[in-house]
Amino acid sequence: MNYLSVNEKYQSFNSPLAKGEKNDCVVRSIASAADISYRTAHEFCKKSFGRTDKRGTNNMNIVAQMLMAEVSGIELEGKKFSVRVLGTGEIKNRYKLKGEVIFRKKTLKSFIDTHKIGTYLVMIANHALTVKDGEVYDWRSNNSKPTTKVMAAYELIEKDTSRQLNLFE
Repeated sequence: MNYLSVNEKYQSFNSPLAKGEKNDCVVRSIASAADISYRTAHEFCKKSFGRTDKRGTNNMNIVAQMLMAEVSGIELEGKKFSVRVLGTGEIKNRYKLKGEVIFRKKTLKSFIDTHKIGTYLVMIANHALTVKDGEVYDWRSNNSKPTTKVMAAYELIEKDTSRQLNLFE
């Protein structure tokens, strides 16, 4: 049974580099979120997150670099993005249980329900995926796992540079 709408872009990277890789979910997530080439995303992960070929990306490196990118932004293939690190209130649900307020991690499905618009890099247990305007960019086989817990999420906001004022024209 399919619970989530999964976009094919995540699994469709067809370059020799992509075919020779494994444990590249962060690379695929960045490439599909920013709509850039696999090679550019691969180089970005290597340079910014210290990713080693054919190995996963260390989550602590991702957290540290995304916190820095929240201030400075990132540029990929000429596109500029601002980054917003989602706080506890956006990746956890608040419940009242026997008079006590508790927070529980959102499931992927509840995250999508509360973030229907925007582009997000979403970290789940030992995996990364993209949620873009309510649609999941991930492996087709993960469309039946809506209850997986969201560990962290980062919003990528593309800056519109076409409307900038140019004083020299």
